[in-house]
Amino acid sequence: MNQNKIENPKTPCKESLQMNDKDYLNSILELEKSMSNNTAVVLDEASNGDLYEDIFAMMEDLKDAARECYDLAFRLGWYSLEEAEETKIQEKINCLESELQTLENES
Repeated sequence: MNQNKIENPKTPCKESLQMNDKDYLNSILELEKSMSNNTAVVLDEASNGDLYEDIFAMMEDLKDAARECYDLAFRLGWYSLEEAEETKIQEKINCLESELQTLENES
């Protein structure tokens, strides 16, 4: 196992032309992500405060469902994470700080 990887043992799935549990879960996760992204656009364009609040509550439910799908896939070993090296984290921080400084200097 890669030492930088954070993962669980993979739950086996039968490979075939038909969808298996992993395929269904990935499909549901993609659907939840797509619906929540589209809902974010609707929120930006909501013309009424009450409507905004109702849609925002729906988006929270969508995000929760997507997170639950991801967590399940991770627990089943179908997703893994890679632990970032401290130097890469610091490089990214430096890059973002530099970009922020440039933007502040331009304004």
